[in-house]
Amino acid sequence: MTPKVGDDSRNPRIAIVGAGPAGLMAAELLAGAGCAVTLYDRMPSPARKFLIAGRGGLNLTHSEPRAPFLARYGTAADWLAPLIDAFPPARLRAWAEGLGEPIFVGSSGRVFPRSFKASPLLRAWLARLDSLGVVLKSRHRWLGWNREGALRFAGPEGEMEVAADAVLLALGGASWPRLGSDGSWADLLWEQGVEIAPLRPANSGVRIDWSAPFRARFAGAPLKRIALSLGEARVRGEAMIDGAGLEGGAVYALSAVLREAIAVHGTAILHIDLRPDVAADALAARLAASRKGESMSNRLRKAAGLSPAAAGLLREAGPLPADPAALAHLVKALPLTATGMAGLERAISTAGGVTRAMMDDQLMLKARPGVFMAGEMLDWEAPTGGYLLQASFATGHAAACGMLARLGRTMPERWSGRWEAGEAAGIAGEWSRDDG
Repeated sequence: MTPKVGDDSRNPRIAIVGAGPAGLMAAELLAGAGCAVTLYDRMPSPARKFLIAGRGGLNLTHSEPRAPFLARYGTAADWLAPLIDAFPPARLRAWAEGLGEPIFVGSSGRVFPRSFKASPLLRAWLARLDSLGVVLKSRHRWLGWNREGALRFAGPEGEMEVAADAVLLALGGASWPRLGSDGSWADLLWEQGVEIAPLRPANSGVRIDWSAPFRARFAGAPLKRIALSLGEARVRGEAMIDGAGLEGGAVYALSAVLREAIAVHGTAILHIDLRPDVAADALAARLAASRKGESMSNRLRKAAGLSPAAAGLLREAGPLPADPAALAHLVKALPLTATGMAGLERAISTAGGVTRAMMDDQLMLKARPGVFMAGEMLDWEAPTGGYLLQASFATGHAAACGMLARLGRTMPERWSGRWEAGEAAGIAGEWSRDDG
């Protein structure tokens, strides 16, 4: 007989579907509270997207103060704020330190493990989960529920059904589907009456129709120390030219406004400042001082300081003006027509998902009591820079807390109590230094 909620006569059975950061974080907390936790994942090994995200340096979170940090989540900031307050950046840093992975803050404010890699942290994390008795079942694809409310899975030995006292769904969004998060869960939840905001690419590249010669010569070339703007939104950073348009951090930071503008108007005019560190008047003076008879290529390289790729980008706009002021204006505000966004298969993350109205304050689905949600399945988005992982960890933590409350279980001692930033591991409490 299935015990009633709050019955401590045995360890509650927990099923977590999705072994990414949100699911793993919830599994650690729940197992530490004495729950019998089983993780199900469709891939052969856990946290594949987490590993890929850390290939160029695992950016766990960011060190900026609370107000600007939360503002990165846009319209979702209000409902995410209490969840992130309960598991803020300092707590995430302390958690990583507790796994034997020292952390450091980079010059941009981003927070990384000292090893700079995801794999050592994941190995230590999985070892901790194993010591807590967490069972991992890989190659299990979630199929929904049977009529009695049990979970259905397609596993290596065929279809199976699993009954649990509480369930966490943490299957990720729909970006990088080859790594397991393909968004196929959306139809299963829609059938249950759960509202799903359309899954769209976030932190994705933008499509631009390059000329064939430009594409052949400069695909793969970087654009360093630039600024991109669309309307009032402006971002400094770097980008990379690819065969279909632009990729890179500066583009990703504008992807939300680009995506919405293209959805409304069909295209969007993106302006690139190729020399954001030089004023237009000063740049015009440098260009005017060029030697008579000097080629335009040398003029752009010496006087404007442009790379061959940046100079080639200027020529994509048409014949270059000879007038120094007009040429300087083009360098400072080169217009490019964005015709679309890179698809979900190329996006770093996903916008859309289960809407906030479908869940209670503890992230439990109203349509299916006992089923909780976490991670990128939820309707929020954020730029790169540590904000994606921070919210994934925080929502996993919040869902686990909600599950324990529903089951009448006590929080593990190391997780209980209100966190005060900087309380553990000697971490400075930058979260409390709010400049907003």
